[in-house]
Amino acid sequence: MQKERTKKLTIHIRTNQKNKVLSGVILTQNKDIPDFVVKLVRKHGTNDPEEMADYLNVTIMNLPMGNNIAGYYKYIKRRKYVFINSNIRDDAYRRVILAHELGHSIMHRTQNCTFMNGYTLLLTSKIEKQANLFAAYFLIDDFLLREYRDFTREQFCDCTGYPEELIRLRLK
Repeated sequence: MQKERTKKLTIHIRTNQKNKVLSGVILTQNKDIPDFVVKLVRKHGTNDPEEMADYLNVTIMNLPMGNNIAGYYKYIKRRKYVFINSNIRDDAYRRVILAHELGHSIMHRTQNCTFMNGYTLLLTSKIEKQANLFAAYFLIDDFLLREYRDFTREQFCDCTGYPEELIRLRLK
């Protein structure tokens, strides 16, 4: 009988704080993402997407992109960029977009990915699911869940501004 081989993805993240490396993290399945996010947040002491982008040397660019594109991740000449639609004024939604694109910058470093308004949190492709899961665990930590434990999902979303799809992913 032949053993099943699992494709392993080892992620090394260079940061701009004394160029330390977070290594040894192996993501083989979506179930590994929550633990990875906890370690990442603990290491840098923040779950603010803009601060994390700075730690991970991801450049954030704000550009007008029309109504359909909320943002996208692009890898250009060995540098990581997240482009956010400057027409989006909702801070909570901007955080969701940025956290999602940060997920791509970590897990799908060389693939260029686009966040489509109204669709990306519902997509079922593997890399979009992973980026969504990353964003859900990155933005909605255990402390936030405890703080809103007596709230319904709808009330949680009203208070935080996060879309219901995000809390649904986080509670799966």
